[in-house]
Amino acid sequence: MISRATLTSWLQPAAPEPAAPVATGTERRALWIEITIVLLVTFGTSGLSGLLSLTESLLTPGNLADQAVALNVARAENQIIDVARQLLGIVKLLSWAALGLYLLWRSGVRPRDVGLGRFRWRPDATHGVGLAALIGLPGLGFYLLARAIGANLTVVPSTIGDHWWRLPALILWAIANSGAEEVLVVAYLITRLRQLGWSENSSLLASALLRGTYHLYQGFGGGLGNVAMGLVFGRYWQKTGRLWPLVIAHATIDSVAFVGYAALRGHVGWIP
Repeated sequence: MISRATLTSWLQPAAPEPAAPVATGTERRALWIEITIVLLVTFGTSGLSGLLSLTESLLTPGNLADQAVALNVARAENQIIDVARQLLGIVKLLSWAALGLYLLWRSGVRPRDVGLGRFRWRPDATHGVGLAALIGLPGLGFYLLARAIGANLTVVPSTIGDHWWRLPALILWAIANSGAEEVLVVAYLITRLRQLGWSENSSLLASALLRGTYHLYQGFGGGLGNVAMGLVFGRYWQKTGRLWPLVIAHATIDSVAFVGYAALRGHVGWIP
C-alpha cells in the first residue's frame, strides 16, 4: 500500500541541488538561447518534422493504419555505402548526446550530477529492465489498439536488407536513440528548465511533450504513447537522479522491437 506521503513526493517532488535557478537576466537569456539552438539542431526540429509528417498522413486518402512508416531503412543500394551511412547516422545521434553533456559540463553540471556516474549493475540494470517491461509491454498493446482504431500508422521497425551487419546495426541504432533521447530530452532539458526556475512538474511536462511530438510521424498513438513514456522516465530521473536505468530501458525496448521484428517477420501473422 502506497502511503500518502510517498504518493505526494512522486507527484510534487522538490528540485535537487545543484540545479538552482539562475538569478540574473543575462544568464537566463543565455540559457534560453542555448536551449533554442540545441533543440533546433536536435529533437526540436524532429518534433516539427513529426507534426508535418502527421499532417501529411492525415491529408492522404484512407485510414492511417493503411499507411506505413519505417524506422530503420536502407540508405544506399551498395551494401558498403549503406553500412557506412548507417554508422554515420548512429554517430550523429551519439554526438547529440555528447553535445548535451558537454554544455552541461561547461556550466558546472558534471555527467555524474545527471546520473551518468559510475555504473551500478544491480540497481541500474535491474531498474532498467523493469522500466523496459513497464513501458514496453503496455506500449505494444497500446500500439496495436491505436492501429486497430485507425489512430496510428503501421510501424515497420526495419526495412534494411538481410545483411550480416543488420542485427549489430539495429542494436547500435537502439543504443544511439536511447543515449540521445535520454541525455537531451531528460537530463539536459529538465536541468536547464530547473535553472530557469521551472517547477519539477512543468519541466517534466515539457520534456514529455517534446518526446511525444517527434514521434508523431507514427500517428496519434505514437505521440501519446511516448508522452506517457516521457512522464514515467522523466519522473523516475527526477526522483532518483539516475540516468543509466533510462538509457538501458530505452535501448532494451528498441533492441527488442528492431531485432524481434527482423527475426519474426514472416513467421507471425500480425507483424507486417
